Amino acid sequence: MGNLVVVGVDGSSTALTAVEAAATAAARRGAALRVVHAEVPIKPRLVVPDPAVRTLVLEAAAHALQVAPEVGVTPAVVMGDVVHVLEAESQAADLIVVGSRGTGGITGLLLGSTPVSLAARSHCPVMTVGEKHRASADAGPVVLGVDGSPDSDEAVDVAFVEAAQRQAELVAVHAWQPDKASPGTAPESAEQLLAQALAGHTDTFPDVTVRRDLVGGKASEVLLEASKAAQLLVVGARGRSGLAGLLLGSVSQAVMTRAHCPVVTVRRTT
Repeated sequence: MGNLVVVGVDGSSTALTAVEAAATAAARRGAALRVVHAEVPIKPRLVVPDPAVRTLVLEAAAHALQVAPEVGVTPAVVMGDVVHVLEAESQAADLIVVGSRGTGGITGLLLGSTPVSLAARSHCPVMTVGEKHRASADAGPVVLGVDGSPDSDEAVDVAFVEAAQRQAELVAVHAWQPDKASPGTAPESAEQLLAQALAGHTDTFPDVTVRRDLVGGKASEVLLEASKAAQLLVVGARGRSGLAGLLLGSVSQAVMTRAHCPVVTVRRTT
């Protein structure tokens, strides 16, 4: 991977929020920013982009520079289906940023299940941002969802880097199903799982303050609640209970579309 952040744009207000988040992320990383619009040809042989689309991308790039003037920004119009285009872009990127489905409908990049499909196929972490998210906010912790899955293990690495870059507290959350006999006590196995997931990372990132949070309840509901006070939520693409035929887990889908803060979804690619 290169030192690059890619953001997908379509002219919607949600996409502009994604541009703001991407520009801020690029500035934190000292990375370049590539602003990409995927243009589907009206006819198979028509591969010349609409001039209005070029204007759209240039305006998005200018908006990125207003947010982070120090970032090198490159606009691009690429012919093809949006998921395939951004999947290809992810091969050279450290982070892909797209708009997430917001309350009240789906438009533009949000058409169908684009963010979900991309998160299931991307070669790098995918940040989804809703129109109402305070994309550049630096208050609150980075919340990490931990479940012991391979994707979750990858998410731990990403979450520590994000917390270090943001100089934020990292809250590692593991949701467990309460036992009716002792509803208020987390099982020893849950404590061990969380400890094992974090082992070694605190030595690598000594300046990151880590808080462990064992919460009884359904994982998606626990993480959605935690997202209310967070500046970022990081999760694995698929959890331990994921079915082999599903490319993206139900928990990651739920938080991508309903979280109160931007969400980074991480997929293990090796």
